[in-house]
Amino acid sequence: MSDVAALDRHRYVSLATFRRDGTAVATPVWFAADGERLYVFTAGDSGKVKRLRNTPRARVAPCDARGRLEGGWCEATAHVVTDQPAIQRGWTALRAKYGWQLRLLDVGARLTGRIRRRAWIEINDVGGPVSRVAPGVLLTFTGSVLRRTA
Repeated sequence: MSDVAALDRHRYVSLATFRRDGTAVATPVWFAADGERLYVFTAGDSGKVKRLRNTPRARVAPCDARGRLEGGWCEATAHVVTDQPAIQRGWTALRAKYGWQLRLLDVGARLTGRIRRRAWIEINDVGGPVSRVAPGVLLTFTGSVLRRTA
């Protein structure tokens, strides 16, 4: 089973994007697979979108709604998509996975105007565990931010 297929069995994925200083920021999100790609939507002005404009580097791991990991991290690349065919593929995959819940969310987003400000993220090249940290390097997790200190 591919990494994407294994992830797609879960309801949420933790999407970690990276700040310019290399600090990972993880966020639990709804997602759906279409082939070997994952699709996620978020607010167009979110931190995820800003960080992905600086670097396509990302990590994904299955998690619960609160972001508690239910599996290991996988390296990936991600980017914001603006072409309508890719957005339609993502929306169709999410609608198939989340059904009435997504439809209800879309109604609320339409009523408030947030649907026009929505950004779509395509996650590719999902695979392989995250590289091990070098000896002597300490990783600390504060909230949803993973910091690397020497």
